[in-house]
Amino acid sequence: MRVRYNECDPLGIVFNANYLVYADIAINELWREHLGGYESMMEEGLDLAVVEANLRYFKPLHFDDEFEIEAKVEHIGNTSMSISFTIELGQDEMASGNIAYVCVKTGADGSQPVPERVRDGLSA
Repeated sequence: MRVRYNECDPLGIVFNANYLVYADIAINELWREHLGGYESMMEEGLDLAVVEANLRYFKPLHFDDEFEIEAKVEHIGNTSMSISFTIELGQDEMASGNIAYVCVKTGADGSQPVPERVRDGLSA
C-alpha cells in the first residue's frame, strides 16, 4: 500500500487512526483470498463486531511511503476470533497490532457461533 496525502497530519506523518484503517483493508483482503469476500457472511445475516483493538507504533509512516501489511488469523474461538497485523517499510517494522472480533447476528443482541465454513476457510 502507499500512504496518501489525506492520511497524514500537517507534518506529513500518518495520523494514528489510519493504521487501523490499513489493518481493516488487509483483513478484508484476507477474507477475499480465503473465503471469496466478506459479503457472503453478511448475506447470511452475520457480521463481526470489533471488541478490542491493540496497536503498537515503532516508527512513523510518512506521505508517499510504500509499505507492506500482513494480516493473519491468530485464534478462532466458538463465537470470536483474533487477527494480528504487521506493517513494514523495507526491513523496518513500523507498527503491529491485534483486533478481536465477536460474531453477531445482524439486528440482534448477543454473539453467534463463527460459521464452520468461515472457520475452515480461515484456518487454512
